Amino acid sequence: MLRHVDIWRAIDLLAERHGFSPSGLARRAGLDPTAFNRSKRVARDGRPRWPTTESIAKILEATGASVTELVAAITAGDEPAMPFHRRIPVVGLAKAGIAGYFDDSGRPAGQSWDHLAFPDLGDPHLYAIEIAGDGLAPVCRPGDTIIVSPTANPRRGDRVVVKTTSGEVLARQLVRRNAWRVELLPLDLRGAPRALAGDEVVFIHRIVWIIQ
Repeated sequence: MLRHVDIWRAIDLLAERHGFSPSGLARRAGLDPTAFNRSKRVARDGRPRWPTTESIAKILEATGASVTELVAAITAGDEPAMPFHRRIPVVGLAKAGIAGYFDDSGRPAGQSWDHLAFPDLGDPHLYAIEIAGDGLAPVCRPGDTIIVSPTANPRRGDRVVVKTTSGEVLARQLVRRNAWRVELLPLDLRGAPRALAGDEVVFIHRIVWIIQ
């Protein structure tokens, strides 16, 4: 059964996962910035106010999340949903650039990956990268794990993992991308931008979750 609290919790989870506050997500989706405020979740007479299907559709479009991902977020607090985990490959960030960890299509390959249990979001190609060191602080800290989808379409503003032809693996925010140039920002948006030539980039994969 769908519950009011679960729907709103899922919206909050999607917002956090994609680096937005609830008001930031509403703005990104083209809605009134106050649409997802907690004060708007209950009507003046005390009745629960539900998000519309149109607003949910706009959330999915704005974040690139799938319906399956939304359903997983809705059921995240329910015990019956917990068995729907599967093992996904995980590697340390420092090792991810070593040859043999990815195939020519940019998907995990070889036998050197460890594995971790993660809710099944319907993407069979998810993988994880474990963070070591403070290079991604304060967004990611040592021991955090980022969940990455090689099949999700990265869009401007998404957090992404980028591998270069030199073997460097970067976790950044995508500013813009075309056939000739890729522009990236640090995850905290405070450092200097970095530009890569299109032929320097092996793959760009979207970060769909951060485990902290």
